[in-house]
This record gives sequence, C-alpha cells and structure tokens, in this order.
Amino acid sequence: MPKSISKSSGITLALLISFLFLAGPSFASSPASKDTDPAKAAAKEKPGQQAKEKEAAKAETATKVEITVTAPRVEIPLKKNPAATTVVETPILRAMPRTIGIDEVMKLVPGVKVDNQADGERVHLSIRGEGILTERGTRGIKTLVDGIPLNDPSGYVSDFYDVDWATVRRIEVLRGPAAAFYGSSSSGGIINVLTRDGGPDPLSGGAILVRGAYGLKKGLAEMGGTTGIMNYSLTGSMISGDGYRDQSAYKSDNARGKFAFTLSPTVKITAILGWTDFFNENPEGLNLAWFSADPKVLRRRANPDSYTFNEYQKTQRVTSGVTGSIGLGANLDLAVTAYYRHTKYTEAVPSSVIHRAFDTPGFTFQVNHRAGEGRVKNHLSAGVDYAWQAIDETKHPNLGGAVEGPGFLADQTMSQTGAGVFVLDRLELGPQWGLSASARYDEVTNRLDDRLQAGGADLSGDVAYKRATGRVGVTWNPLSDFGLYASWGTGFLPPGTEELVNNPYALGGYNTQLVAATSSGEEVGARGSIGKSISYDIALFYLGTKNDFGRYRMPTRPLETFYGNVGSTSRYGVETSLAWYPVEPLAVRLAYTFSHFKYDTVDTLTGETLTGTWLPNCPQHQLYADAEYRLTRALTAGASLEYVSAWYIDATNGIFPNGYGRTDPYALVHVRVGYRFEFGGTPLELFLAGRNIFNVLYYGFTEPDPDGNSYQPAATAEWSLALRLGFN
Repeated sequence: MPKSISKSSGITLALLISFLFLAGPSFASSPASKDTDPAKAAAKEKPGQQAKEKEAAKAETATKVEITVTAPRVEIPLKKNPAATTVVETPILRAMPRTIGIDEVMKLVPGVKVDNQADGERVHLSIRGEGILTERGTRGIKTLVDGIPLNDPSGYVSDFYDVDWATVRRIEVLRGPAAAFYGSSSSGGIINVLTRDGGPDPLSGGAILVRGAYGLKKGLAEMGGTTGIMNYSLTGSMISGDGYRDQSAYKSDNARGKFAFTLSPTVKITAILGWTDFFNENPEGLNLAWFSADPKVLRRRANPDSYTFNEYQKTQRVTSGVTGSIGLGANLDLAVTAYYRHTKYTEAVPSSVIHRAFDTPGFTFQVNHRAGEGRVKNHLSAGVDYAWQAIDETKHPNLGGAVEGPGFLADQTMSQTGAGVFVLDRLELGPQWGLSASARYDEVTNRLDDRLQAGGADLSGDVAYKRATGRVGVTWNPLSDFGLYASWGTGFLPPGTEELVNNPYALGGYNTQLVAATSSGEEVGARGSIGKSISYDIALFYLGTKNDFGRYRMPTRPLETFYGNVGSTSRYGVETSLAWYPVEPLAVRLAYTFSHFKYDTVDTLTGETLTGTWLPNCPQHQLYADAEYRLTRALTAGASLEYVSAWYIDATNGIFPNGYGRTDPYALVHVRVGYRFEFGGTPLELFLAGRNIFNVLYYGFTEPDPDGNSYQPAATAEWSLALRLGFN
C-alpha cells in the first residue's frame, strides 16, 4: 500500500484554521442580502440611498423567489422537480479564481467528482460514480451549453473546451439516472450550462486579465447589448500555462457569439457560433517508486513514456447551432434545436499518433402542451432527438517524439447515429402534490469501414444498441418553505468510440464483444429553508449497475489500452448542500457527499472474480465549505475548506501483489480577496486568490493503470491575480 505523501500536520492545521474562520462568532438571525452583484453593490455607495436600499434588501430577502430549472427538458419550478438538482448562480461563479476549468464551478455541487488531470482545462467528471472509469472526458452525462449538446451520439463528451467559465451565468446539475430525458447521454445525470446574454443597452462589455502560478495567463474580452429585436453577446479568450508538472503545458483560444431574436411574443430564435483551438501536453500517471525518494521534486516529473513519445492532444472545433421556441397556440408550443460541429483531433500516445476528423450534426423537435385549470393542471411533452457523427481516422506508429512511422495501424471511417423518441408528462394536483413520468426508446448504431484490411482481413462491420428507459417521480410541498420528493429511473450506457475502436482481437475494426452498461436507481430528498437565513437540500439515493466498463492490457500489445464489461455494482449515498446567511455581509455555503460504492462482482486483470471490493477513484467523503464576508462595500474576503477522504486505485483494492492500494485523505484551504473600485468612471475589481495555501501534497487523479502508473500528483500552493473591468 503506498505511503502517504500528504503531511498530516498540514491537514490538521488546514482543518483548524478553516473551522475557526467558518465558525466565527455567534450572530443573531437577521434578514440577509444574498445579492452580491457588483452593480448593485456600487449603487449602495451613494450616501443618499443607503437607508432606502437597506430596507429594499430586507424586503427582497423576505420575498420568496421561485427558481425555475430547464435541465429536465421543460421549464419547471425547482420545488416541483422530483430530482436531486443543484443550481449554481452568478454570486458563486464570480468567486472562481482562475475560471479555466469546470472543476472550479462544481465545488459546491454534491454528488459530482471532477478530476483535473493536469491542472488545466483537461478534466474527468462523474456523477454518483457514473463514468468514473473513463480514461478521459465524460461518459453518460448530458451536457448542454445554451441548449446545444456537447455529447456525441453514444453519450460521450470529449472535453469542455468550448466553454469559457468566466462567461457563464448559471449552471443546473441534475443527478441520477435520467436516460428517459436524453437517452444514453443522461444515464448519470444532466449538466445544463447557460452563458450570459448581452445587456439591455445597445453596447456594454468587459474584460478579464489573469496571471497565476505555473505560467498561467488568461485574457478575455466580451461585449454585447440589445438593438431592435436582437440581443447579442460576443466573447473571446486566450489561455496558456506551463502546468504543474513537466510535459503538461496547455494553450487555448476560444471565440463565441450568441444572437437572440425576439421575432414576436411567441417566437424566439437564438443562433450560436463558436470556435475552439486547444492544445495540451499529457504527462500521464506516475509509479510511486519514481518519486518516493523525493516527492517534493520528482512528483513534478512526467511519466518517462510522455517524454519519449511526446504525448499530447490537440483539438480544433467549430460549433454552430440554432435553438427556437415557437408558440402554436394558447397552450401549445414547439421547441426546436439544430446544430453542427466539425472537429479535428490529433493525439500522440506511446503506441501511435492518431488523427481524427469528426462531423457531428443533430436536431431535436419537442412539442409541449398545457391543459387544465384551477387545482389540476397537466403538462405533456413529446419529441424526437437525432444525432449523427462521421469519423475519419488514421493511426501511424509513434517512433518517438510523436514522429509518425510510414505504416498504418488503422485506416478507417466510422459513423454513429443516435435516435430517440420520448414522452414526458407532469401532473399538478393542487399546490402541494405533483406527479411526473417519462418514457423513451433509443437506438445507437455504429458502422466501421476498414480501409486498411491488414493481412487481407476486412474488419468492416456494424453494431447497434437499443434500449427503452423510464422515470417516475412525485413531489409534496406541504409548506411554502419545505418540500419532499422521490423518484425512480433507469439508464443505459453503450460503448463509446474509444471503447469500440481499441480492439483487442485485431488491428483495426470494432470490439464487438462489448455490451451496453445499464443502471437503475431511486432517490428521496428534501429541500427548503429555515427562517430567512438558511436554505438546504438533502438527497438519499441507491443505484445499481450492470456490465460496467473496465480497462486492461495484453502482453502481446503492452502499450495499448482495451476495454471490457467487467462487473456490476451497488451504490448508495447522501448528498447535501446548505447555505447560511446569518448577517447581511456574511454568506456560508457547504456541500457534502457520502458515497458507498462497491462491486457486487468484478473481473480483475489477474483473471480473478472478486466480490465486495470498492469502486476505484470514489472517496467515501467529499466536503466543500465556503465562507465569504463583505468587509466594506468595496472589499470582500473569502475562504474555503476542501476535504476528500481516501479512495482505492483499482478494483482489487490492493488485495493482490499487483494491486495498487489506495490514496490518503487530504484537506486543502483556499483564500480570496476582492476589491472593487472605479477608475475614470470604469468599474474595476482586483481579485487575489490562493489555492492550497498550506502546500499539501496530494493526488488529484488516479486511474487503474495496468502498469501501476496510476498517480497524477496535484499542484501545491497556487496564487493568481485577476483584474476584471467593465464599461456601460
């Protein structure tokens, strides 16, 4: 079992300081202003308005504001949504120090685990353990950005490079099996990202400059406004960094335009055009023996293979899309989405240099009907999703340094289609009770045309996966500030491109032995508020899965990774979030997750079948607590505590000699200070942030690598300074 590289004294000190900061003195409960918008804060600086605005803030707090979410395909009040759902709003998003990765915005969302593999934009994300063993990217979690999906037809999201997190105004995260909403894409949940619109004036804008540790540089400019029937928003950003470890540099260019047209009170159309160009070196995981002698120094080295073969990934993508809402009658409307992505992807790995060109079009039609008056109302939706993807792929041997050999390891074209039909129904039985049900049928097909035909064998072929899924739920809100919900749902996850094309049986072709993974689970939850200063949300869940995917290697092809259906799991846990506003200047937020994820049975690399071992990369406890205090109208300070318990590296849990054991727990402390001021009439904000300020040594990501190269050390103390400015 590996020795700890985290300092216990650092953990103890981190916990103590954060507890003292978060606990603070005891305050009497009073109305709390939850609005941290800088424009409103600046307005309060006018002396003649202070008294009136304080009274207005109290009145605003006392008023119950109904939150509406759209992640379940339809607009629904959060209190009537029978699903564990977290909404991340602008005040939390503004506290992000670097704004370069989705891990920053998900800290206060329970049930979600984000591994930042190289301290940049490249991440690995899972919800309730779904997708946890994917080597990179995100599997089975539907991700939409302004209504445009990032998933391919199999449900895979290769990255989040299209999103600049500094431009996001709201994120909705629905957790649990939701395949009845979006098919295989939402087997583990839904992430709905909404970016900022242009302002009400003809022209407004702003900029952000960030400098940080390990060579981080970021510049962002945005402008937008409203002219006639059009609201527009234009953003562009450049990001670069050296990364914490050798061979982990990254560079990103991003541009995005959003144009919303209100053609009539019942017809609204939004057009989106985006471009991303991302490059990152890949340091890969390390074996503990390589840096155990001097962890502070050698932990920053890359895997020797990364140096030898110059491992990297490069993505260039253009995205275009249109979303629309068309009123067809007093109680009938049509929602339409159409999109097209073109992606060029290159990756250098020890065995090969891979080139892929993707074309991914898709569309959705959804009809929504409302009926009933008085206490009983019905909301019925039905529609169809269709997505198609064409991939042209070649692989050449990597001779070293990402120099390509003349031969081919693969030369093939692949096409994927994902088609689904669905129906959703929600019944309101008075102000307290609500029932919902959804059903869906999906078919995902994959076709490969083998141009290489190595040894004269034509490995062309196709494979299809079909599944019906469902979900039911109930809500009960006996009080205006308290509600309960319960739901049951199913999911399925067909093999994605990476699982299929890594064929252990031949060079090229599909691994046709793979079957779709399936899941079903239930949850119960409560959400509400206590007085005017506390809001809470708690969910208890159970999830069972079958035919989960796992990775392995073969002695005859030692540099390649292959995938198989390795086992089934039983998972249960608790997810809770809390917000506390004891006095007007202070906001305290907390997210805690307890996870008990074990294999019922699992096939290991040694050929053994085990029972009752823990699912890898799944800590039992995750805690994130954040406190922010407005010292003056211009000066704000905050601190966060992040605690993650130990987790196992592979399915053996270290039972066998070649098992890799588990990590050690860690606790990190982050701090930040923001100062708002004006210069020449232009509002500005300086934002200084420190992450892991006590230099705790820990692992940011582990994977069950067959060679034991499982550990990716995370960065020690990181400081960043941001300047934010705006006009009009």
